[in-house]
Amino acid sequence: MSIQPHTLILFGVLLLSLITVESGGWFLTRVGRGSIPANALQKNFFRAGHAHAAVLLLLSLVILVVLDAARMPLGFDLVARFGVPVAALLMPAGFFLSVLGKDPQRPNRLLALLWVGAASLTLGLFTAGVGLILAGINAT
Repeated sequence: MSIQPHTLILFGVLLLSLITVESGGWFLTRVGRGSIPANALQKNFFRAGHAHAAVLLLLSLVILVVLDAARMPLGFDLVARFGVPVAALLMPAGFFLSVLGKDPQRPNRLLALLWVGAASLTLGLFTAGVGLILAGINAT
């Protein structure tokens, strides 16, 4: 199995994106120490956004490697290839951006980004999973 050049580029972009997760960890340590004021809602959402970003970026890397082995139609391949990375952007953005401001009591409308990201995640995982199963069946 070989990795396609376009996959290598996306792989590199995703690895570089993990640097933002690293800086998010530094931000969380500042919130935890009280250097950045945040209420309980903000602290919970910041932690959730940080965790989702890291896990979904790593999941994206794994999916990309195996997708090159499957021969899917272009539309399905694009959904499978980009569904999880798009979710890795949208879901954390929904967590972080929906609680910006001084002492918010509930998330704002930007929480919708979380749900759009969740839909992207579901669609990407479903397409990748079914595509890989079919590729395995067709290879036998």
